[in-house]
Amino acid sequence: MVEVYFESNKEVISFCERLFREHQQIELNWKTDEKRGNHLKFPDGLPKNELEDIIAGTMAEVFMTHRLGVMIKRIIKDYYYYTEHEEIERIHDLTHWIITGEDEESKRLRNNKNQHVFLKSLFIATLKESFEFHFDSIVNFRLKPFKEQLISYVGLAIDDFRREEDHQAFIDMLRAYIINKEPGVPVIHILQGNTFAFFKENGKRLTNIDLRVMMKKEPLYIVGLHDNEFNLAPLIAMAPEKLIIYGDDPSEPKTMTVINVFQEKVEFESISNFPFPYYLNHE
Repeated sequence: MVEVYFESNKEVISFCERLFREHQQIELNWKTDEKRGNHLKFPDGLPKNELEDIIAGTMAEVFMTHRLGVMIKRIIKDYYYYTEHEEIERIHDLTHWIITGEDEESKRLRNNKNQHVFLKSLFIATLKESFEFHFDSIVNFRLKPFKEQLISYVGLAIDDFRREEDHQAFIDMLRAYIINKEPGVPVIHILQGNTFAFFKENGKRLTNIDLRVMMKKEPLYIVGLHDNEFNLAPLIAMAPEKLIIYGDDPSEPKTMTVINVFQEKVEFESISNFPFPYYLNHE
């Protein structure tokens, strides 16, 4: 007979709900022990290896739901000495994304490792040692390899957080520069692509030579831009009163940067509304 203890009522309820949802054949007896909290007994019915796999997997899910966030925040405070609530929350969110994200970037950052599988393996290793287990003891004393891995992920999240801070400071500086600069051309039409294509009101496309001439007249080095950058720098030099961006993806990074800098001056339109179709047909 396998016996498992949980101190937290919330965690034992979560454990049982997940267990019965995914393994309806499981039988257990649940009672409350005054000294050790919630006491679950699993009668002999399944092979021990199979039962260990089921219990360990469910424990890993409970940990990811109820304990992971607490452990992440403790690492942020105790290992990296952050104290500001907003910074801790942002680093926590980035760490959680690195661990659980399904996009290519989060997978790359964790070297395509599945942390739930790793965590489950640690629980299984502990369960093989005895027939009686205490969830809190396992979490507090047997998950050191997972915690060490988590420390490195928090470090990656902090690096990303600092890059975000630097980028936001850069955006704020450009925004202030534009606010204090005399408005330039009335309207610029922008076509999304690997590099933006810029058009005047009359449909004339601005060539790289045109853009370079305009950028040479503007001290772009003051705001950390160079005259060999042909996406944001030309717009800072032109300081248009209105920008209309045409494309299919308003969340595209270059586009988002322009929107963040120029804010209410920017409109985003479908590429089907691009007013100079001749260019599209002859590109």
